[in-house]
Amino acid sequence: MKLGTFMMPLHPPGRNPAETLAEDRAAILLADRLGYTEAYVGEHVTDLAENVTSCLMFLASLAAETRQIVLGSGTINLPNSHPAAIAAQVAMLDHMLKGRFHMGISPGGLMSDAEVFGNYGKNRNEMFVEGINMVLDIWAGNPPYDLQGKYFQVSTARTMIPEIGQGIILKPYQKPHPKIMVTVVAPHSQGVTEAAKRGWYPISANFLLPQWVASHWPKYVEGRAAVGAVADPADWRVAKSIFVADDEATAKRYGHGPQGPYYFYFKQLTRKLVGFGGRANLFKLDQSEPDERITPEYVTEKLVIAGTVDNVVDQILEFREQTGDFGTLLYPCHDWVDPSLGQRSMQLMAEEVMPRVNRALGDSARARGMTDAAQRRS
Repeated sequence: MKLGTFMMPLHPPGRNPAETLAEDRAAILLADRLGYTEAYVGEHVTDLAENVTSCLMFLASLAAETRQIVLGSGTINLPNSHPAAIAAQVAMLDHMLKGRFHMGISPGGLMSDAEVFGNYGKNRNEMFVEGINMVLDIWAGNPPYDLQGKYFQVSTARTMIPEIGQGIILKPYQKPHPKIMVTVVAPHSQGVTEAAKRGWYPISANFLLPQWVASHWPKYVEGRAAVGAVADPADWRVAKSIFVADDEATAKRYGHGPQGPYYFYFKQLTRKLVGFGGRANLFKLDQSEPDERITPEYVTEKLVIAGTVDNVVDQILEFREQTGDFGTLLYPCHDWVDPSLGQRSMQLMAEEVMPRVNRALGDSARARGMTDAAQRRS
């Protein structure tokens, strides 16, 4: 299993954006040095707590300073931008990174963003599909283009001067384009089935119960089978909020306590998803359970893995038993209330937790192989 990272990011809105943006950059630079394989960054325009307003601009600031880590948009909210702008900006970043880029896309989940861009109340899923289709058509086609949709139009027919390059949109470094990632939230998501049909890759969100995460893979398998392809668990990325400490008292205080960043994260998230977004279903198996029970304390305790190295290894293995096999574990970066603890957790995760997890998985696979061989002999 590989180790990557993901950040929305989410900070107390009273913090200085210059400081939080520098902190988020530092987290990805640290991940690069520690050998994390991927890093995804989200974006929102109308949220002071999530103050990366353009994930592509943020990732571009890291292009020259990172060495091996693949950077990904997590996600570009397609209804909020024109397909020509997205196609050109992604292509430029892909060239800057020489292919170390994954393109995460979504309809966008923040309603204040939808409102500010005039999309609130519109069919944003329809806008999302039209937008990505146009981006892909731009990359696959040739100018002057002739893309006419319900929401967007793309053409340079009246102003193109091909001999000097005018009217032509840059194509990506990767051919035919970067890998496309979709974040999966809804239990038993039909969206992940449609994504699988198109050869896109799933990322299961970090704020879901393990049972809902587990529901994503069969739907992805269904989509791949529909187009005559075989789903590979190595292509499935699963995010999970994790805090690793050198002692249990610190793990409990910082990972689950009300002064820690994980509690703050879920306090913000439950307010958005339960209090306004109508998504309380994500946090409960029994849908008759009253929404009032979905408190930050309840959710943090339920969804955050926190402990020492040994404890976290056991919890990750238990989580994987519940979800099934997946290829990359994405460690979400939360606010560094205590930078030393935040950085130490990332270090312990890379240098101690994941090697032990992979040894345990290897031992388990070998044991199953020996059992299967013995059964065949008998």
